[in-house]
Parts: sequence; C-alpha cells; structure tokens
Amino acid sequence: MSIGPQGYVLVDKPHGWTSFDVVAKIRGRAKQALKTAVVPEGQTRPKHVKVGHTGTLDPLATGLLVILVGDYTKRAIELTKADKTYQVSLRLGQTSTTGDEEGEKADVSDRPVSREQFEQVLPKFRGDIVQTPPIYSAMKVNGVRAYKLAREGKEVVLEPRPARIDRLELTKFDYPYAEFEADVSSGTYIRSLVEDIGRQLETGAYMTDLRRTRVGAFRLEDALTVEQLLAQSDDGNLPLQQLTLRPQR
Repeated sequence: MSIGPQGYVLVDKPHGWTSFDVVAKIRGRAKQALKTAVVPEGQTRPKHVKVGHTGTLDPLATGLLVILVGDYTKRAIELTKADKTYQVSLRLGQTSTTGDEEGEKADVSDRPVSREQFEQVLPKFRGDIVQTPPIYSAMKVNGVRAYKLAREGKEVVLEPRPARIDRLELTKFDYPYAEFEADVSSGTYIRSLVEDIGRQLETGAYMTDLRRTRVGAFRLEDALTVEQLLAQSDDGNLPLQQLTLRPQR
C-alpha cells in the first residue's frame, strides 16, 4: 500500500512559468500532505513524494499540464505519448531564430497573403508528415539538449522525423497574423509546423503564441489555474483525481 498523496491533477500552466515551476509548486503541497498521511502499522513514512508531468510546455506557452503524483508517475511515459491539441498563433512575413517571439526577427517578404492562399497550403500538412525539430528544442545531440548548444552558438544538426497531424483548421486570419487549431501526434513540433507553413507560402513565419488544450482524454476545461490549485490545497490536501492504472508487467 502506497503512503501519501496518489493521483493526478490537471493544471492550466500560466505564461512565463516553466513546467518544472508547476511541478515544484505541487511537490511542495504533496510534501505537506505526506506529513499528515496515515501510516499503516509496521510501515515507515516515506521522506519524499514523486511528482512529474506528461509533456513539457515552453515558458512562453500556456495550457494543459497533466501532473502525476505518487505511483501515478510510473505511467508518465504512456501519457507523454498521447495525442495533443493546440491553439496556435503566428506571424507571416518574418522568421525568428528561435521560431517564436524570443528570437531575433528577419524580414522575408512584404507580399500580402490572403486567407484563401493560407488555407490552400494546409492540406499539405495534414496526415503523416516529416519535419525537422527546431534547434531551440529539448532534443538531445550527443547527450546535450539542442537548445543549450544553440544558445552557446554551436552548430546543431537535427534529423527529420515523422509526425502526424489529424486536424489542422484555420480559425482566424488578419494578415500578417493567423491562428489555427491542430490535433497532432506526440512528438510533433508546432514551431517547425509554423515555419514550414511560412516556407510553403514563401513569406516566412514564426509562432507568436501556443496554448495546449488537450492531452489524450484530458481537457483544458477541466484544469485548475495555479491560483485555484494553491487555494484548494491550502489545508495540505491536494485536489487529486484518480484513474485506473494497469498493473506493470
């Protein structure tokens, strides 16, 4: 029998926070809950509670984080591989060294693109595709994160990899800005998708905003803000939910 908090909690990660920031907040509350947990006779209270997430969001991104606590962390890999849904904003006409707002911008084209032209290229990216991860990504090159090498000014060469986009729908267009929603397989790089769309349009593009709204069966509308989470766990009891965990082989 496991001692201490066990379960998962859905969190709406705010802008500017790292995924680890959210994990650290929940770990602190989990430690409080562990102190008051009932310990069966003959067992020892553990010193730590495992807390993890099922897929990183960049600090500039917002949206759904699935946080696992206790024995639920054993299923992190399975949930990390789940399909995801994103709301994406982008700017046409320029590129960014990082593929997003943080990088240095460069003008590519001032030729206006129409909504119809934008929609015409989207079918090229639906279904099974191949994309090259951005150099400012968490991919490892000889054991080192690609973004770390890139920030040190070192050359980063990443191999193309398969991805799948089940749905790609333009939701707003006001040149040079556009927004779309995408249902994608795990491992799909949205920044690369945006850059590839800009390349196809011959105007360049970079991502201006990213919000994750789904991870597998988990939905953003069921998530708590960090403020709500802290308020509900102020008494030392985390608002954890439960799911059926298959026995490990």
